[in-house]
Amino acid sequence: MDLLTLLPFEELSLGLSNLRMFPFFDVAHYVVSVMALREQPGHVVQLTGSMDVAQRSPFACWFSSMLYCFGGAILSGLMMAEPPVAPLSNGTNILLASLVWYLVFYCPQDALYSCAAFLPVRLVLTGMKEVTRTWKVLGGVLQAQKKYKDGLLVMVAVGWAKGAGGGLMSNFEQLVRGIWKPETNELLKMSYPTKITLIGAVLFALQQNHYLPLQKHHLMLIYTVFIVVNKTRMMLTGSNSSPFAPVESAMYHTLFARPSKDSSLTCGTKATTKPTASAASAIDGKADGNSRNGSTAGGLECSCNGLNGSTHEPSAHEESSADQAEPKDTSNKKTD
Repeated sequence: MDLLTLLPFEELSLGLSNLRMFPFFDVAHYVVSVMALREQPGHVVQLTGSMDVAQRSPFACWFSSMLYCFGGAILSGLMMAEPPVAPLSNGTNILLASLVWYLVFYCPQDALYSCAAFLPVRLVLTGMKEVTRTWKVLGGVLQAQKKYKDGLLVMVAVGWAKGAGGGLMSNFEQLVRGIWKPETNELLKMSYPTKITLIGAVLFALQQNHYLPLQKHHLMLIYTVFIVVNKTRMMLTGSNSSPFAPVESAMYHTLFARPSKDSSLTCGTKATTKPTASAASAIDGKADGNSRNGSTAGGLECSCNGLNGSTHEPSAHEESSADQAEPKDTSNKKTD
Protein backbone atom coordinates (compact mmCIF):
# COMPACT_ATOMS: atom_id res chain seq x y z
CA MET A 1 0.00 0.00 0.00
CA ASP A 2 2.55 2.58 -1.16
CA LEU A 3 -0.13 5.13 -1.96
CA LEU A 4 -1.42 5.02 1.60
CA THR A 5 2.01 5.72 3.05
CA LEU A 6 2.25 9.16 1.51
CA LEU A 7 3.02 11.92 4.00
CA PRO A 8 -0.32 13.83 3.90
CA PHE A 9 -2.40 10.68 4.17
CA GLU A 10 -0.25 9.34 6.96
CA GLU A 11 -0.54 12.54 8.93
CA LEU A 12 -4.27 12.74 8.45
CA SER A 13 -4.85 9.17 9.48
CA LEU A 14 -2.64 9.45 12.56
CA GLY A 15 -4.22 12.76 13.52
CA LEU A 16 -7.70 11.29 13.19
CA SER A 17 -6.83 8.22 15.20
CA ASN A 18 -5.53 10.42 18.04
CA LEU A 19 -8.56 12.70 17.99
CA ARG A 20 -10.45 13.03 21.27
CA MET A 21 -14.22 12.63 21.11
CA PHE A 22 -14.98 14.40 24.38
CA PRO A 23 -16.49 16.93 24.62
CA PHE A 24 -17.24 18.39 21.17
CA PHE A 25 -17.93 15.25 19.17
CA ASP A 26 -19.88 13.71 22.03
CA VAL A 27 -22.02 16.84 22.30
CA ALA A 28 -22.71 16.71 18.56
CA HIS A 29 -23.73 13.07 18.93
CA TYR A 30 -26.10 13.93 21.78
CA VAL A 31 -27.66 16.86 19.92
CA VAL A 32 -28.30 14.92 16.70
CA SER A 33 -29.60 11.87 18.59
CA VAL A 34 -32.03 13.86 20.75
CA MET A 35 -33.20 15.82 17.70
CA ALA A 36 -33.87 12.55 15.90
CA LEU A 37 -35.90 11.42 18.91
CA ARG A 38 -37.90 14.65 18.92
CA GLU A 39 -38.74 14.19 15.26
CA GLN A 40 -40.10 10.69 15.85
CA PRO A 41 -43.90 10.17 15.78
CA GLY A 42 -45.29 10.54 19.26
CA HIS A 43 -43.00 13.38 20.34
CA VAL A 44 -44.48 16.13 18.24
CA VAL A 45 -47.89 17.69 18.81
CA GLN A 46 -50.41 15.74 16.77
CA LEU A 47 -53.01 17.31 14.52
CA THR A 48 -55.62 16.43 17.11
CA GLY A 49 -53.95 18.76 19.60
CA SER A 50 -52.97 16.05 22.09
CA MET A 51 -49.89 16.68 24.18
CA ASP A 52 -46.74 14.87 23.18
CA VAL A 53 -44.66 12.53 25.33
CA ALA A 54 -42.34 15.32 26.42
CA GLN A 55 -45.29 17.14 28.01
CA ARG A 56 -47.13 14.12 29.40
CA SER A 57 -44.12 12.31 30.87
CA PRO A 58 -40.77 14.13 30.97
CA PHE A 59 -39.15 11.12 32.63
CA ALA A 60 -40.16 8.80 29.77
CA CYS A 61 -38.85 11.38 27.31
CA TRP A 62 -35.55 11.63 29.21
CA PHE A 63 -35.19 7.83 29.38
CA SER A 64 -35.80 7.53 25.65
CA SER A 65 -33.14 10.18 25.05
CA MET A 66 -30.62 8.25 27.13
CA LEU A 67 -31.38 5.13 25.09
CA TYR A 68 -30.74 7.09 21.91
CA CYS A 69 -27.48 8.49 23.25
CA PHE A 70 -26.09 5.40 25.01
CA GLY A 71 -28.01 2.55 23.37
CA GLY A 72 -24.92 1.15 21.68
CA ALA A 73 -22.92 0.93 24.89
CA ILE A 74 -25.86 -0.66 26.74
CA LEU A 75 -26.51 -3.28 24.06
CA SER A 76 -22.85 -4.20 23.63
CA GLY A 77 -22.53 -4.52 27.41
CA LEU A 78 -25.44 -6.95 27.48
CA MET A 79 -23.85 -9.02 24.74
CA MET A 80 -20.55 -9.15 26.62
CA ALA A 81 -22.28 -10.14 29.90
CA GLU A 82 -21.42 -6.80 31.47
CA PRO A 83 -23.77 -4.65 33.58
CA PRO A 84 -26.07 -2.73 31.24
CA VAL A 85 -25.98 0.26 33.60
CA ALA A 86 -22.21 0.58 33.31
CA PRO A 87 -22.43 3.27 30.57
CA LEU A 88 -24.64 5.30 32.91
CA SER A 89 -21.94 5.36 35.57
CA ASN A 90 -20.11 8.18 33.79
CA GLY A 91 -21.74 11.12 35.49
CA THR A 92 -20.18 13.74 33.23
CA ASN A 93 -21.60 12.23 30.05
CA ILE A 94 -24.99 11.69 31.66
CA LEU A 95 -25.17 15.29 32.81
CA LEU A 96 -24.07 16.54 29.42
CA ALA A 97 -26.61 14.40 27.58
CA SER A 98 -29.34 15.42 30.03
CA LEU A 99 -28.54 19.10 29.48
CA VAL A 100 -28.77 18.63 25.73
CA TRP A 101 -32.09 16.80 26.17
CA TYR A 102 -33.56 19.60 28.25
CA LEU A 103 -32.45 22.32 25.84
CA VAL A 104 -33.73 20.47 22.77
CA PHE A 105 -37.18 19.84 24.26
CA TYR A 106 -37.74 22.67 26.73
CA CYS A 107 -35.53 25.56 25.67
CA PRO A 108 -37.52 28.84 25.50
CA GLN A 109 -38.64 29.69 21.98
CA ASP A 110 -37.06 26.40 20.81
CA ALA A 111 -33.83 28.31 20.40
CA LEU A 112 -31.43 25.35 20.43
CA TYR A 113 -33.56 23.16 18.20
CA SER A 114 -34.10 25.95 15.69
CA CYS A 115 -30.38 26.68 15.51
CA ALA A 116 -29.40 23.02 15.24
CA ALA A 117 -32.07 22.37 12.59
CA PHE A 118 -30.55 25.04 10.34
CA LEU A 119 -29.12 23.04 7.43
CA PRO A 120 -25.46 24.19 7.52
CA VAL A 121 -25.31 23.67 11.29
CA ARG A 122 -27.02 20.31 11.04
CA LEU A 123 -24.59 19.18 8.36
CA VAL A 124 -21.65 19.95 10.64
CA LEU A 125 -23.27 18.23 13.64
CA THR A 126 -24.20 15.17 11.60
CA GLY A 127 -20.68 14.90 10.20
CA MET A 128 -19.25 15.01 13.72
CA LYS A 129 -21.72 12.34 14.82
CA GLU A 130 -20.59 10.09 11.96
CA VAL A 131 -17.01 10.49 13.16
CA THR A 132 -18.06 9.10 16.54
CA ARG A 133 -19.57 6.09 14.75
CA THR A 134 -16.08 5.02 13.69
CA TRP A 135 -14.82 5.12 17.27
CA LYS A 136 -17.83 3.20 18.56
CA VAL A 137 -17.53 0.43 15.98
CA LEU A 138 -13.82 0.09 16.55
CA GLY A 139 -14.32 0.19 20.31
CA GLY A 140 -16.84 -2.64 20.13
CA VAL A 141 -14.54 -4.77 17.99
CA LEU A 142 -11.62 -4.23 20.38
CA GLN A 143 -13.87 -4.90 23.37
CA ALA A 144 -14.84 -8.29 21.96
CA GLN A 145 -11.28 -9.09 20.92
CA LYS A 146 -10.10 -8.87 24.53
CA LYS A 147 -12.24 -11.88 25.48
CA TYR A 148 -12.54 -13.67 22.14
CA LYS A 149 -9.30 -13.26 20.23
CA ASP A 150 -10.31 -15.55 17.37
CA GLY A 151 -14.05 -14.88 17.55
CA LEU A 152 -14.55 -13.04 14.28
CA LEU A 153 -18.33 -13.30 14.42
CA VAL A 154 -18.42 -12.08 18.02
CA MET A 155 -16.27 -9.10 17.12
CA VAL A 156 -18.56 -8.19 14.25
CA ALA A 157 -21.69 -8.54 16.40
CA VAL A 158 -20.38 -6.46 19.30
CA GLY A 159 -18.97 -3.78 17.01
CA TRP A 160 -22.28 -3.61 15.16
CA ALA A 161 -24.24 -3.39 18.41
CA LYS A 162 -22.05 -0.64 19.83
CA GLY A 163 -22.16 1.44 16.65
CA ALA A 164 -25.87 1.05 15.87
CA GLY A 165 -27.35 0.18 19.26
CA GLY A 166 -29.89 3.02 19.15
CA GLY A 167 -31.44 1.62 15.98
CA LEU A 168 -31.28 -2.01 17.06
CA MET A 169 -33.03 -1.11 20.34
CA SER A 170 -35.70 0.98 18.62
CA ASN A 171 -38.54 -1.39 19.52
CA PHE A 172 -37.70 -1.25 23.22
CA GLU A 173 -37.35 2.52 23.05
CA GLN A 174 -40.77 2.75 21.40
CA LEU A 175 -42.29 0.80 24.27
CA VAL A 176 -41.02 3.47 26.65
CA ARG A 177 -43.04 6.01 24.66
CA GLY A 178 -46.11 3.74 24.56
CA ILE A 179 -45.70 2.72 20.94
CA TRP A 180 -45.50 -0.83 19.62
CA LYS A 181 -44.51 -1.23 15.97
CA PRO A 182 -42.82 -4.61 15.46
CA GLU A 183 -42.73 -4.05 11.70
CA THR A 184 -40.08 -1.35 12.26
CA ASN A 185 -37.57 -3.90 13.55
CA GLU A 186 -34.14 -3.12 12.14
CA LEU A 187 -33.47 -6.78 11.45
CA LEU A 188 -36.51 -6.93 9.16
CA LYS A 189 -35.76 -3.72 7.30
CA MET A 190 -32.36 -2.23 7.96
CA SER A 191 -31.88 1.49 7.72
CA TYR A 192 -28.80 3.08 6.20
CA PRO A 193 -27.01 3.71 9.55
CA THR A 194 -27.50 0.08 10.55
CA LYS A 195 -26.16 -1.18 7.24
CA ILE A 196 -23.11 1.08 7.17
CA THR A 197 -22.32 0.20 10.79
CA LEU A 198 -22.47 -3.52 9.98
CA ILE A 199 -20.09 -3.00 7.08
CA GLY A 200 -17.71 -1.07 9.31
CA ALA A 201 -17.82 -3.81 11.96
CA VAL A 202 -16.93 -6.42 9.34
CA LEU A 203 -14.05 -4.33 7.99
CA PHE A 204 -12.55 -3.57 11.40
CA ALA A 205 -12.94 -7.19 12.52
CA LEU A 206 -11.15 -8.39 9.40
CA GLN A 207 -8.41 -5.82 9.92
CA GLN A 208 -7.88 -6.82 13.54
CA ASN A 209 -7.56 -10.46 12.47
CA HIS A 210 -5.02 -9.48 9.78
CA TYR A 211 -7.27 -10.37 6.86
CA LEU A 212 -7.04 -6.85 5.42
CA PRO A 213 -3.64 -5.42 4.37
CA LEU A 214 -4.37 -2.09 6.05
CA GLN A 215 -3.22 -0.34 9.17
CA LYS A 216 -5.85 0.51 11.72
CA HIS A 217 -5.50 4.29 11.38
CA HIS A 218 -5.62 4.02 7.57
CA LEU A 219 -8.88 2.10 7.71
CA MET A 220 -10.27 4.56 10.24
CA LEU A 221 -9.63 7.48 7.89
CA ILE A 222 -11.03 5.72 4.81
CA TYR A 223 -14.17 4.57 6.61
CA THR A 224 -14.76 7.93 8.30
CA VAL A 225 -14.38 9.92 5.09
CA PHE A 226 -16.75 7.58 3.28
CA ILE A 227 -19.56 7.73 5.84
CA VAL A 228 -19.26 11.50 6.35
CA VAL A 229 -19.27 12.29 2.62
CA ASN A 230 -22.09 9.89 1.87
CA LYS A 231 -24.24 11.15 4.75
CA THR A 232 -23.69 14.72 3.65
CA ARG A 233 -24.69 13.82 0.10
CA MET A 234 -27.87 12.15 1.32
CA MET A 235 -28.83 15.18 3.40
CA LEU A 236 -28.18 17.65 0.59
CA THR A 237 -30.07 15.64 -2.01
CA GLY A 238 -32.83 14.56 0.34
CA SER A 239 -32.37 10.95 -0.70
CA ASN A 240 -32.67 7.97 1.62
CA SER A 241 -31.45 5.40 -0.88
CA SER A 242 -28.43 3.40 0.11
CA PRO A 243 -25.38 3.44 -2.19
CA PHE A 244 -25.24 -0.32 -1.78
CA ALA A 245 -28.75 -0.89 -3.15
CA PRO A 246 -27.61 -2.21 -6.58
CA VAL A 247 -25.14 -4.60 -4.94
CA GLU A 248 -27.74 -5.78 -2.43
CA SER A 249 -30.29 -6.38 -5.19
CA ALA A 250 -27.81 -8.33 -7.32
CA MET A 251 -26.72 -10.48 -4.39
CA TYR A 252 -30.30 -11.19 -3.39
CA HIS A 253 -31.40 -12.27 -6.86
CA THR A 254 -28.24 -14.34 -7.29
CA LEU A 255 -28.02 -16.10 -3.93
CA PHE A 256 -31.43 -16.05 -2.26
CA ALA A 257 -34.19 -15.55 -4.82
CA ARG A 258 -35.78 -18.58 -6.48
CA PRO A 259 -38.60 -18.91 -9.01
CA SER A 260 -41.90 -19.28 -7.25
CA LYS A 261 -44.43 -21.97 -8.07
CA ASP A 262 -47.17 -19.41 -8.40
CA SER A 263 -45.55 -17.92 -11.50
CA SER A 264 -45.42 -21.32 -13.26
CA LEU A 265 -49.00 -22.05 -12.26
CA THR A 266 -50.05 -18.67 -13.55
CA CYS A 267 -48.35 -19.31 -16.88
CA GLY A 268 -50.04 -22.70 -17.13
CA THR A 269 -53.41 -21.20 -16.31
CA LYS A 270 -52.97 -18.55 -18.97
CA ALA A 271 -52.02 -21.23 -21.50
CA THR A 272 -55.09 -23.33 -20.72
CA THR A 273 -57.52 -20.45 -20.64
CA LYS A 274 -56.81 -19.38 -24.22
CA PRO A 275 -58.36 -22.45 -25.99
CA THR A 276 -61.16 -22.36 -23.44
CA ALA A 277 -61.96 -18.83 -24.46
CA SER A 278 -61.93 -19.79 -28.17
CA ALA A 279 -64.10 -22.79 -27.44
CA ALA A 280 -66.48 -20.58 -25.50
CA SER A 281 -66.73 -18.22 -28.45
CA ALA A 282 -67.45 -21.17 -30.74
CA ILE A 283 -70.11 -22.43 -28.35
CA ASP A 284 -71.63 -18.97 -28.23
CA GLY A 285 -71.70 -18.95 -32.02
CA LYS A 286 -73.44 -22.29 -32.11
CA ALA A 287 -75.90 -21.14 -29.47
CA ASP A 288 -76.69 -18.06 -31.53
CA GLY A 289 -77.23 -20.22 -34.59
CA ASN A 290 -79.50 -22.60 -32.71
CA SER A 291 -81.49 -19.72 -31.29
CA ARG A 292 -81.91 -18.31 -34.73
CA ASN A 293 -83.02 -21.69 -36.10
CA GLY A 294 -85.34 -22.13 -33.13
CA SER A 295 -86.90 -18.76 -33.72
CA THR A 296 -87.47 -19.48 -37.40
CA ALA A 297 -88.86 -22.92 -36.62
CA GLY A 298 -91.15 -21.45 -33.98
CA GLY A 299 -92.33 -18.88 -36.47
CA LEU A 300 -93.08 -21.55 -39.04
CA GLU A 301 -94.90 -23.65 -36.44
CA CYS A 302 -96.96 -20.69 -35.35
CA SER A 303 -97.82 -19.92 -38.94
CA CYS A 304 -98.83 -23.53 -39.55
CA ASN A 305 -101.05 -23.51 -36.47
CA GLY A 306 -102.59 -20.31 -37.65
CA LEU A 307 -103.36 -21.84 -41.02
CA ASN A 308 -104.82 -24.95 -39.41
CA GLY A 309 -106.90 -22.84 -37.08
CA SER A 310 -108.26 -20.84 -39.95
CA THR A 311 -109.18 -23.89 -42.14
CA HIS A 312 -110.65 -26.28 -39.52
CA GLU A 313 -112.91 -25.47 -36.59
CA PRO A 314 -114.25 -28.25 -34.31
CA SER A 315 -118.01 -28.73 -34.32
CA ALA A 316 -120.22 -28.94 -31.25
CA HIS A 317 -120.78 -32.71 -31.79
CA GLU A 318 -117.01 -33.36 -31.81
CA GLU A 319 -116.52 -31.37 -28.61
CA SER A 320 -119.22 -33.31 -26.76
CA SER A 321 -117.82 -36.64 -27.93
CA ALA A 322 -114.38 -35.64 -26.75
CA ASP A 323 -115.71 -34.66 -23.34
CA GLN A 324 -117.42 -38.01 -22.99
CA ALA A 325 -114.30 -39.93 -23.96
CA GLU A 326 -112.10 -38.41 -21.23
CA PRO A 327 -113.87 -39.98 -18.17
CA LYS A 328 -113.68 -43.40 -19.77
CA ASP A 329 -109.94 -43.13 -20.09
CA THR A 330 -109.52 -42.12 -16.47
CA SER A 331 -111.63 -44.96 -15.25
CA ASN A 332 -109.57 -47.40 -17.22
CA LYS A 333 -106.38 -45.97 -15.76
CA LYS A 334 -107.68 -46.35 -12.22
CA THR A 335 -108.60 -49.98 -12.75
CA ASP A 336 -105.23 -50.71 -14.22
